[in-house]
This record gives sequence, C-alpha cells and structure tokens, in this order.
Amino acid sequence: MEANGFGLQNFPELKNDTFLRAAWGEETDYTPVWCMRQAGRYLPEFRETRAAQDFFSTCRSPEACCELTLQPLRRFPLDAAIIFSDILVVPQALGMEVIMVPGKGPSFPEPLREERDLERLRDPAAVVSELGYVFQAITLTRQQLAGRVPLIGFAGAPWTLMTYMIEGGSSSTMAQAKRWLYQRPQASHKLLGTLTDALVPYLIGQVAAGAQALQLFESHAGHLGSELFGKFALPYIRDVAKRVKAGLQKAGLAPVPMIIFAKDGHFALEELAQSGYEVVGLDWTVAPKKARERVGKMVTLQGNLDPCALYASEEEIGRLVQQMLDEFGPQRYIANLGHGLYPDMDPEHVGAFVDAVHKHSRLLRQN
Repeated sequence: MEANGFGLQNFPELKNDTFLRAAWGEETDYTPVWCMRQAGRYLPEFRETRAAQDFFSTCRSPEACCELTLQPLRRFPLDAAIIFSDILVVPQALGMEVIMVPGKGPSFPEPLREERDLERLRDPAAVVSELGYVFQAITLTRQQLAGRVPLIGFAGAPWTLMTYMIEGGSSSTMAQAKRWLYQRPQASHKLLGTLTDALVPYLIGQVAAGAQALQLFESHAGHLGSELFGKFALPYIRDVAKRVKAGLQKAGLAPVPMIIFAKDGHFALEELAQSGYEVVGLDWTVAPKKARERVGKMVTLQGNLDPCALYASEEEIGRLVQQMLDEFGPQRYIANLGHGLYPDMDPEHVGAFVDAVHKHSRLLRQN
C-alpha cells in the first residue's frame, strides 16, 4: 500500500526494536524509555524552531514537525520517537476553529453550546483528506529516522476531544462538557460517535504513512467518575482499538501495538487493561506494584515517574528511577513519565532520566 508517495517497503530497516518488543509483551534486554512531550519547549532548539510561526502553522508543516520530532533523538538515546502534532487537529478537521493563545493554551472562538451546533461539524469521513499534512510529516520523519527507533503516532480520545470542543479550551472542572453528559446524553453519544468515526481512519492513515505504534490520549479521564467513564469514555476507547485493528487488517497493513493513556483513570485500570490495547500508560498517582497486581501480565505497562521528579538532582533522579524499575519489574514494561515534560525542565535532567533507565534496567536483568 502506498503512503503519500512512499511505498511502505521503502522505509529504512529498524535497528532498535526494543520499544516495540516490550509493547508486544516480548522479552527485552533492557527497559525501553521515551517521554511524553519529549519534543517540547524544554529544548532551546525547539523554541528556536517554533519562534518563526504560530503553533498550528507549525503542525501543518511536515518539515517543521519532522525537525521537532527528531530534536530530542539527537540529544538523548531514547527508544522511540513520537510525531510532533496536536490532538486538536481533529476538531479543526471537523470544521472548528482552534487558535493557540500564548500563555493560555488552545481556544475555540465558537465552542459547541447547543445540540444544533453538532450540525456545524463536517462529515467525519472528510478528516483523512483534511489531515494529509500529518501523514506527510509521519512519512518524512520515518524516512529521516533512518531506522534508528520506531515512530509513534497518536490522537486524543473522544471524551477528551469533546471536552475541548464544548468548554472552548482548558477547564479545571469540565462543568460544561459534563453538563452535556447529564442533560444531553443522546447528543453526547452522537458527538462521541462522530469523533470515533473521525479517529479510526485518522489512526489507520497514520500507520499507512509509517507510524509503528499508536497512543490514544484520554487526558481528561480524571474528570469522570467510574459510572460516567464507563458510559461515555470506555465504550469509545474500546471501539477505536477494535475498529483500527480491523481496518489495518482490511487494508493489508501489519498490526501495530496500541497504547491507552487515561490520565487519572486509575479507577478503571482493569477495564482499560481489557479494552483492546497492548499497553496501558499510567500517570504518577498510581503505585506500580498495585497496578501490576490489578492488571496481571496481560498487558505491558508504561510510565510513570512524576514529571516534577526531574527537578531533583541527577543522583536523586537515578534513585527514583531505580525504585520505579524495581516496582514495575523487568519485563512487559516501558519507562516513561507519568505525564508530559514541562517547559522549564533542564534537558540535562531528561538525559539523566533516560540514562538511569537504561543503566538500572540492565543491572536488574543481571541479578
């Protein structure tokens, strides 16, 4: 199958598949590591590259996305790259305006307020043609990586995207989006279904373009209790995995491991482990040993050092990493932070984290 002019068979051979093997639950010689938001403002070269244009213009430039994705790989021996993009390109592709306000974050000038506002959304089938620039960025980056490490594609989960589209930006309570769940359950399901219908071909398209793993971000899971999560988030999380896997098979594409990261969704850990994903990402509020006891060996776990631990000394980072690795165990595990890197973090400390994971995990396997 052709992907944006490049045949998939033309991609350089993968030299380091440790991340993929861990994701599939196979044995690895050491624990692979990558960081959420590893391409980010904590790197001076990132800020320099980004200074030239606004955020979403950068997202629409395959060359800029490729450069930003590769920057952390030049500094650190990470075991995976994640394409530089944003979860809100999907609402944009559905016809909603989103602007990135410096110091505030994403803003929707005309959020969804009434049920009739759903009629403004484009047909979800149009999303793939609208997001060709993401596929081009993935193909270009996969070529430029030259097989060094696998490339991860991603998207936001339906509930998380819904919150932005209704709230009009970030919110500490998600009260407007949750009001929809209670007052307009049918309209909520209609919107979540539309988003799922958009996400499935988008994720399949990322794999066709060269992504070797996929992560679904349910960043706002913690705003839902167990009942609302079970009704309005989990069914769509499951549906995305099931339909993407079936779609890859139908398109003659090899399966890729899928990761679900539901921030603050610890109340649904067992359900997430059975939702069709090979990897369950954990935030830093979850105790690794308890998580392993709850999900058993059926999935690979990913996480979950407190990002703020990177403010500690390099020696303390090493101690915390060692403790984390001991608790997760040597196999079926991918090291990461419990959320993304913050802009004011010292790149040297990110390097110390990556090196500590590699060093201590090799020692663990010797004992």
